[in-house]
This record gives sequence, C-alpha cells and structure tokens, in this order.
Amino acid sequence: MIIYIHGFGSSGQGEKSCAFRQYFKKNKIPFIAPSLSVIPELALSTLEELIESYENVVLIGSSLGGYYALYLSSKYNIKCVLINPSIYPYTTLREELPQTINFYDDKEYSYHIEKLKSYEVNHLEEQNIFLLLQKGDTVLDYREALKKMPKVKTILEEKGNHRFDGIERYFDEIHHFILY
Repeated sequence: MIIYIHGFGSSGQGEKSCAFRQYFKKNKIPFIAPSLSVIPELALSTLEELIESYENVVLIGSSLGGYYALYLSSKYNIKCVLINPSIYPYTTLREELPQTINFYDDKEYSYHIEKLKSYEVNHLEEQNIFLLLQKGDTVLDYREALKKMPKVKTILEEKGNHRFDGIERYFDEIHHFILY
C-alpha cells in the first residue's frame, strides 16, 4: 500500500496526489492519499492507523508530509519517498502562519507547531529513504535536507519549485525504489 502524505495547506486531492493516484492505479498498486488535519497529532494518528491497517506500506511525503513520512518511516522501519521535505517545520511554519488561531482543543496553533519538534528523527535508516529536491524551491531550503540526509538516494535538480516541477518524470524510478 502506498500512502501519499500531502503538505501543509494541501489535501489528498491535490495536483501531485492525483497524479500519483493515476499512476499507481494504472500500475495496479494500492494507493491512498488521505486529507489530513492541520493538527500534527491528529494527522499522525490518522497515518499510524492506516499504516497499522495495511501490509507492505510505503510512504510518499511532500513538504510537511515529508517530515511526517520521515518520522513514520523511522518508527515503522518502512520505505519513504520525500519530495522537497520540510526538515524543520516547527521553524518554517512559525514564520509563515499567525500564531493566535485556536483549534479544536482551545490551544493556539503555536502549541501544535512546537509539538512538531517531538517528531524529529535523528537516526535514519538510509536505505529506506529516496529524496527528491529542486533547488528552485523558494519555500524550503533544499540544503537542510541534504545536510540531514547526505547518504540517501537523492535526485537534486537545479531549478524547479516547491511543488517539484515535473515529478511525473520520476514515477517509474519511484516505483522501482518501492519494489526493491
């Protein structure tokens, strides 16, 4: 089962998730892309329930979804594909979002952003990670991912953007990584 984890402000119906869904459907590989809560604890709880419900799970995560995928890959010892992943979302989201929004638990969003630190991974199973980066990403600094994961399988492109222009060009390579 392939589980696609979208980034902050996206959904399971985003452009990338729909492209992946179409590719994996065509190749008869089970695929889901749930729309996740913006609250990290809720998003991760949903993803953990899904991982524990299926066999042979592989994660594909983009941006904040890449951060979640890295955490879950480490926790469950499963493969993950990271697309322009957020390495320090508790810093980047704090800079981008108002901190006074209250959520379901009457806590301000800054509380939930701070909670993201508890999901940081320091020990990596390098053979389980495939990293795709584009230097043209103006939202996240690709160098942070390279510094954290210098020895993983990596594709690094000179231009591009945060969405990863032309991700479809790598679907077959991602498929191969998933299988082997």
